[in-house]
Amino acid sequence: MPKIKGYRLSKETKTLEERIERIYRRAKEHFGEVRFVGIKKHTKIGWVAKIQFDEFESLVAEGEDATDALKKLRKRLKKIIDRYNMV
Repeated sequence: MPKIKGYRLSKETKTLEERIERIYRRAKEHFGEVRFVGIKKHTKIGWVAKIQFDEFESLVAEGEDATDALKKLRKRLKKIIDRYNMV
């Protein structure tokens, strides 16, 4: 069976590093400059995933765990890119 980019034959769970790297590549592809993509545990609101573009611009998503926060961040990024490509 041929390998297709972005397609996994087995349902392996992705590591947090793989998820962060994927989000970073997509953001860099679309926006150009990306300072960092990361996650942190906030004491009051739970896990926070963030893309920092420059000093002022960022994209943030919250989740119950680190994976959930990264999935939500990826979805937000995808929506922005899709809207941009529609125009």
